[in-house]
Amino acid sequence: MSYQSRKQKILKIVEEQGEADVKELALKVETSEITIRRDLAQMAADGLIFRTHGGAMKLSLANIPASFEQKIAANIEQKDYIARLAAQEIRDGDIIFMDCGSTVFRLCQFIKNKRIKVITNSLPVVYELSNTEVSINLIGGELDSKRQAIHGQIAVEHIRRYQADKAFMGVDGISAENGLSAASEKEAEITIAMAANARQTYLLCDSSKLGKDKYLKFAPINIIQYLVTDAPQNLIKPFMDIGLNVINE
Repeated sequence: MSYQSRKQKILKIVEEQGEADVKELALKVETSEITIRRDLAQMAADGLIFRTHGGAMKLSLANIPASFEQKIAANIEQKDYIARLAAQEIRDGDIIFMDCGSTVFRLCQFIKNKRIKVITNSLPVVYELSNTEVSINLIGGELDSKRQAIHGQIAVEHIRRYQADKAFMGVDGISAENGLSAASEKEAEITIAMAANARQTYLLCDSSKLGKDKYLKFAPINIIQYLVTDAPQNLIKPFMDIGLNVINE
């Protein structure tokens, strides 16, 4: 069966049921789970479905714009691996910052049953954690509709009013030589504010971000205490050599 034929069957199942897991889809489409996972990743990248941990959900239920969904879909297996590691660092009673990064968003699925407070500028995080055990503090300010996130001076001032136990953040690039870099000033200022007001700071980065310098160099590496990544030893060694704690297994 061709990808186009499988895609139509998968879309019909997800549309009718709202969501479905990989095993169920493999049985109904009569193909392997590996093929279904590959199909779901492609469909999510095309903005047709929302990729969940272990399956898929129709976009109208996920309340997440297709543009952000495409970002989430990139390197999804690595992001879920990283998010699972990061979730192990969170304890009941914690107050945590979560930024609008796509890897940080994947953390939601692993913390829904934790009795914690989340302070976030991400609308997808709010949607995902609504009606769970998590208490939510949504940062106020200007809405970036493309990123579905709150930015600006008011957002920074909001963050400065609170003290968190831990901050979980993403970044566009990180190198041992030049520190943290971003594609925009708006995201950089949120990262700096969260890092300044958290007792422990965690940077969630898949291997494609390591050793990379992007448009704006905005902070030294020492604002981060922990790097959570899927990267192999040769990529994380430069960061370990300068004293950064690395969590990758």
